[in-house]
Amino acid sequence: MRKELCAYALTSLLALHAYSQDTTVVTTTADYSAKPDTTIAVPAPRPADVPVYQLKPSVDIPVTAIGTGWSLYAFTKIYSKDPSTKEQIQALRISDLNRFDRWAADVYSDKAANTSDFFFYGSMPLPLVLLADKDIRKDAGKIGFLYLEAMSITGLLYTGSVYVKDRYRPLAYNPEVPMEERMRGGSKNSFFAGHVALVATSTFFTAKVFSDYHPDSKLKYLLYGAAVVGTAGTAYLRHAGGKHFPSDIVIGTAVGTLSGILVPHFHKNPLLKNPRLSVTPFTGQSHGLAMRYKL
Repeated sequence: MRKELCAYALTSLLALHAYSQDTTVVTTTADYSAKPDTTIAVPAPRPADVPVYQLKPSVDIPVTAIGTGWSLYAFTKIYSKDPSTKEQIQALRISDLNRFDRWAADVYSDKAANTSDFFFYGSMPLPLVLLADKDIRKDAGKIGFLYLEAMSITGLLYTGSVYVKDRYRPLAYNPEVPMEERMRGGSKNSFFAGHVALVATSTFFTAKVFSDYHPDSKLKYLLYGAAVVGTAGTAYLRHAGGKHFPSDIVIGTAVGTLSGILVPHFHKNPLLKNPRLSVTPFTGQSHGLAMRYKL
């Protein structure tokens, strides 16, 4: 019994020592008749040898092409809608709105609406800051395509909803807003908040890509924080500008955030789902998998 305890203690110490080495793995074999010493040492794969993202051309190209094509077409339609008549505007009643949105119908600030455009246009090229990172810069083409795909999906959902549904903006209900502004065709594009959705897509995409390349970097929290602030700031300005109801903003935020995060996530290399774990098959006197977990 004493000899067995000593052997068990020695085995445990060797196992702990193996976990402390960068190039040592714990091996699980399928051949139980192999020699007792089945622990092997193999070089740990360099992160640079494993791509962070993997494209699926048969899926990604059609999705991106359809989303981009439709968005370009629909944008020309949704901003050239026929204007409303004065009688149609005067017939609008705040009491007809749902309770969740009703309180926002008397809010209007032309300055806030114009300021929101700075957030909108300023966020579009934001992923270019990722090129400052040498690891990401090597995959610039792949990252650029993923960004285009994320934006095309957001654009498809936004333009599609505005194209098929006319919903008057809050400013159309406000008698203090000039009638000419209320009657414009673009005043029927309230659902859903496109500025908010596109800003969220751009900012959260940037944060997600950086965190996938550098999962241990604390800078990722700063980028996610900036994404939250940028999206929330845009949402507030679109509300204050009388451009969207709260429900429009909630949906726009959800669409943009999910698109910006999930497009990179679904393309992430499965081997990097857990950056501390690597699995390598081996063969020889026995067959199995060599698993390495870095503490």
